[in-house]
Amino acid sequence: MASFRLTQVASHLNGTKAPRTQIGVQSPDDIIIVQALRTPITRARKGGFKDTTSEYLLGTILRGLLERTHIDPTLVDDICVGNVCPPGGGATTARMAALYAGFPNTTSVQTVNRQCSSGLQAVVHIAHAIQAGMIDVGIGAGVESMTQFYGPQHKLIPDTISDEVMEAPQVADCIIPMGLTSENVSAEFCIPRSKQDAFAALSHQRAARAQKLGYFNEEIYPVRTKIADKDGKETEIIVDRDDGVRPEATAESLGKLRAAFSADGATTAGNASQVSDGAAAVLLMKRSRAKELGLPIQGKFVASAVAGVPPRIMGVGPAYAVPAVLKKTGLTVAQLDIIELNEAFASQAVYCVETLGLDINKVNPKGGAIAFGHPLGCTGARQISTLLTELKRQDKRVGCTTMCIGGGFGMAAIFESEH
Repeated sequence: MASFRLTQVASHLNGTKAPRTQIGVQSPDDIIIVQALRTPITRARKGGFKDTTSEYLLGTILRGLLERTHIDPTLVDDICVGNVCPPGGGATTARMAALYAGFPNTTSVQTVNRQCSSGLQAVVHIAHAIQAGMIDVGIGAGVESMTQFYGPQHKLIPDTISDEVMEAPQVADCIIPMGLTSENVSAEFCIPRSKQDAFAALSHQRAARAQKLGYFNEEIYPVRTKIADKDGKETEIIVDRDDGVRPEATAESLGKLRAAFSADGATTAGNASQVSDGAAAVLLMKRSRAKELGLPIQGKFVASAVAGVPPRIMGVGPAYAVPAVLKKTGLTVAQLDIIELNEAFASQAVYCVETLGLDINKVNPKGGAIAFGHPLGCTGARQISTLLTELKRQDKRVGCTTMCIGGGFGMAAIFESEH
């Protein structure tokens, strides 16, 4: 921890604004994470949650949070839920889920949509509310049933858009299909198909190994649900593992897949994130409150940052968001022990790894969204549980979660493990 403190002291002496929360230093006002938990992630329309609604997924993971922490639900002031696809921003279903989970009607609920970073933004909203003294205890969560709300029949873009607005620079780029933004990154920054397939294969291999060795067990809360066969007959099942991981995937096998978005493109179903269902939740409060309640501390929220980038190459977002959050904390890339980089597409993940100079051994050591999926609103919260449990397993301290965001953004956050 001495090296972190020296870096922060140096930044202070150089006139840089001192970070509010410092690595290696404990304060009663620190925003800490008591528990970060997630459901398994399953393949949309094919996996274990294909007949499970988003409110049930969210309600179940909120129940799991109460079960694991034994916190009195009446103490939770606010729940912020990130989601992307549901009608009405998922506001009604989020409230239903909270009530189902056992929270009283005095616990308020809100939803937020920052596209692929919605789950992280929900956690950050709660962290900031606690920092500002607006609430004492809160939950940041994320959920997405892409089975329910994602596909040709669900329109995420308005039918009509102002012609005058569309004539403004870069506006039309905001509605470029995400797969084509991946192709733009691949072409503009000369990222060959071979690198993308190799990255995707590594994601599957790491996830398969992590599953086999039980590395996901601590972060996953098993879900009891029902699944229907082709005749509509329901069977009760327990889903306790991600079902999209393909242990047999290799760069060679992935290289045989056809491009999905353009005839001569490099983005395929094998080197892009899977369309998935899942939920995650994070319980936050000040350190002083956790000690008062006798609750364990899993980690600490340090800082977050959002950066805008050209919409047509939205995938490069983390390459700008990570330096922005590092500047806030006085850290360097080398001081990050683990980086959870959302694998929206292998093209943008490879670009960000190379541009930031990341050690590939520190990036997604348990695999990522290419291997086990990217339920849009869930991922940002899911990454926190994946990060903190892996920091604990490796006996490491500092980690970063980051993702690109549709519309042209990147978001990143720094967390410190307190295992």
